[in-house]
Amino acid sequence: MSDTNQGMASSRERPGFAYNGYVMLIALLAIIVFCVAFFVSGMGPTLGPAIGLPVLILSVLAFILIAVGFFMIQPNQAVVITLFGEYRGTVRTEGLQWIWPWMGKNKLSVRAHNIHSDKVKINDLRGNPIEIACNVVWRVADTAQAVFDVDDYKEFVNIQIEAGLRTVGARHPYDDMSDEDETTLRGSADVVNAELIEELNDRLKVAGILVDEAGLTHLAYAPEIAGAMLRRQQADAVIAARKKVVIGAVSMVEDALGKLSEDGIVNLDDERRAAMVSNLMVVLCGDREAHPVVNTGTLYQ
Repeated sequence: MSDTNQGMASSRERPGFAYNGYVMLIALLAIIVFCVAFFVSGMGPTLGPAIGLPVLILSVLAFILIAVGFFMIQPNQAVVITLFGEYRGTVRTEGLQWIWPWMGKNKLSVRAHNIHSDKVKINDLRGNPIEIACNVVWRVADTAQAVFDVDDYKEFVNIQIEAGLRTVGARHPYDDMSDEDETTLRGSADVVNAELIEELNDRLKVAGILVDEAGLTHLAYAPEIAGAMLRRQQADAVIAARKKVVIGAVSMVEDALGKLSEDGIVNLDDERRAAMVSNLMVVLCGDREAHPVVNTGTLYQ
């Protein structure tokens, strides 16, 4: 029934047995018909109290015994059966079922549950405070573990989701501040979500819970550093744009000088070539429209 997992006895689900409820319902109706026929036909008064009264008492006891043993199982529901505190199996058969009244019944849902966690504030890998939240789809895979191995499996799931989210969020930086291609919370959603599913499944397996899906739904810098990080991102964007402009301008200047020399349009010495390069770079890299000065003399005046 159980094995040892981290020093604690771990329960394992096994099939339980229950009687067909419709058959027992027919038996219940048969008792009612028998009692009515027994007394309406006059057999009860004819046999006298010595026989009629015990028959009545037995019929009532049988009726109560059968009536209290019914229970209904809907699709994707399960009932954990116990006998005087001992686990006797899990019934998953849909429909009307019946067990002995002295056996315990603990009904729980094995459907998929959807939880959207609260926003939690954590520190990412670089120590920056961030706000993070996730959505998790989970279900009960082992009913025995869910009922017997944790006190309240739903509350256990809620707590472990927050703990797993904090663990995964602290493994990676919010964003990539370097040129290295590293996993980040903002830019590597698939990797982070896969890690979150693995982390939650590892934490929740003790309760027989299986996580089918998990993903981040909120990710932002904490308010106290959001302004500074926004300016940093803007500066990074400006630097990246300037770098691209400069690289393009150098390529254009190189092509222009090469074309002028190749076609023999003009021959420039090193000083004039440097001046032309400087002028072209100013025109191409400037963020404002250039206003050229027209030289009416010769190129060297």
